[in-house]
Amino acid sequence: MTSVTEPFRTARDFLLTHRTDYDTAYAQFEWPRPECFNFAIDWFDAVLAAEHPERVALRIIESDGTDASYTFAELSRRSNQLANWLRSHGVKRGMRVLVLLGNQVELWETTLAVIKLGAVLVPAATLLTLDDLRDRVTRANVGAVIARSEVAERFVDVPGSYLRIVAGWPVEGWLTYGDFAESSELFISDGPTKADDPLLVYFTSGTTALPKLAEHTHTSYPIGHLSTMYWIGLQPVTYTSMCRAPVGRSTPGRVFSPPGLPVPRCAFSTTYVSSPQECWTSCATRG
Repeated sequence: MTSVTEPFRTARDFLLTHRTDYDTAYAQFEWPRPECFNFAIDWFDAVLAAEHPERVALRIIESDGTDASYTFAELSRRSNQLANWLRSHGVKRGMRVLVLLGNQVELWETTLAVIKLGAVLVPAATLLTLDDLRDRVTRANVGAVIARSEVAERFVDVPGSYLRIVAGWPVEGWLTYGDFAESSELFISDGPTKADDPLLVYFTSGTTALPKLAEHTHTSYPIGHLSTMYWIGLQPVTYTSMCRAPVGRSTPGRVFSPPGLPVPRCAFSTTYVSSPQECWTSCATRG
């Protein structure tokens, strides 16, 4: 455990204790303000994976009924390997990484690995058009792209010298994501992550004009999601589920929205589920 974890744990536990006492929570809650903080290293690895190594962190249910589970220890180890592999291919602190993945284990591994490296996530929907992709790569100054195979094929006409990594079937000119499994399970950071360093850059919905870039730091998003935890009433025994393909702004939230809790995620790889009740019933009946 690192010293920066205790203020985060204290804040989380305070909100859990006063879940039904809003007045006290409102009056006495204090936001943690660490000088340095890296959610993936200082909390996911140092606390969740260390204290609950065999607890299920993520379940992926495929459209054909296939059901795979991953523990906190497994995701910690796999994200270490991926971080080492990405580093070996030039991904480094501050580099912007465009991520176009669905409800698949690679989404969680990538999010954790990029955070560990101190690189900057640029989450995006897998439905983006060619013009959208050109815009994202150019305006976000993207240094690397990690995409599903069917999305990677759209990048043929997206110019740039960015690193290309594909998750799925091989695509010519792209590195294969699965090759990371040969990398070391021991990850050593190149230095501390400042709390106000950028963690991710969102593109807004662009309802009235071109999408704008909105930046979050290593505290504004991971620690900021303590309010989400309190608002929706998450507890350590809560089972959270996701029944849709991730859109750009929701992608990292799938990692952070149960902040600091050893809460399992149940994710459906299908892009459509007819109702929230159907999603919950499917998760519940599968264990």
